[in-house]
Amino acid sequence: MLTAIALVGTGARLLPGRFADWPFLPETVSLTPWFALAAAFALVLGLASRRWLSALLALACLCAGVAWQYPFFAADHDLPKEALAAGSAELPVTDDDAARVMTANVYKGRADPQAIVQAVRENRVEVLALQETTEGFVAGLERAGIGKLLPYAKVASADGEYGNGLWSATPMGSPARDDVDSAASQMPAGTVDFGSGRRVRFVSVHTTSPGVGKWDRWKRSLEDVGAMKGHVHTSYVFLGDFNASYDHAPFRDLLGSRFRDAARYSGHGFTMSWPNDRPGVPPFAAIDHIVFDRGIQAGQLRTISIPGSDHRALVGTIWVGV
Repeated sequence: MLTAIALVGTGARLLPGRFADWPFLPETVSLTPWFALAAAFALVLGLASRRWLSALLALACLCAGVAWQYPFFAADHDLPKEALAAGSAELPVTDDDAARVMTANVYKGRADPQAIVQAVRENRVEVLALQETTEGFVAGLERAGIGKLLPYAKVASADGEYGNGLWSATPMGSPARDDVDSAASQMPAGTVDFGSGRRVRFVSVHTTSPGVGKWDRWKRSLEDVGAMKGHVHTSYVFLGDFNASYDHAPFRDLLGSRFRDAARYSGHGFTMSWPNDRPGVPPFAAIDHIVFDRGIQAGQLRTISIPGSDHRALVGTIWVGV
């Protein structure tokens, strides 16, 4: 039974992107790291019971799973000392080439605004991206003091009910309600100037969640973000709820050869962020990401539980210097 489960999970991960919108395939692929665990147990049981074919199949699944997940634990891209120092400073340093960034899905405005502001303060965040905001939630952020920490903001909503937002400690150049032009949601953006003179455009991302009748829209929304690779004269950092893990082919297609996922790049372990609101169930899917452009580095990633939200927030450091 465990071997069959491992085979299903491994086969789902192997399917190319053109099949990514098959019913229930996205949900299955999101569990890829755990299918490797099933394969490990299946291998032990197969060897113990001398079911050699079952053991061989389990071994093949385990090898594939380890190969896919190993890069998340192979730390070979360390941030420069200057970036590490900026990340550990008592107060944000806004005139250097490093920035602490944070993204969080606030679950239709149900997250605690005070907890968001506290996380921003404690982690010295300079750029904040939020998804599924409401007018009431944004007002709560203001009352909690977000304006004192991150006074520059751009919030947008496609349906007038739920939106996405971007907050910054420094002025944002060319703020826009939507940089991606996706049917999934409006994804606001703004450009931040760093100490070396480099300009980086930040985008708050929220793609369609996969589900019954929405698998094709989920895939298209990831393709919409991936189309940003065509904007070759702008450096990007995408922060948000991509509703996809690295194991999903459309997410890897989104990255292409230009963009990188911070968790995989830094190699310091998984950043499981969903779900965060189910008692007794730990987060098992890494669907919130920091995605960055060529010439940028990232690290110091960690997730933070936010009361009221079904996602954990993701915090990290980016470095744009040479």
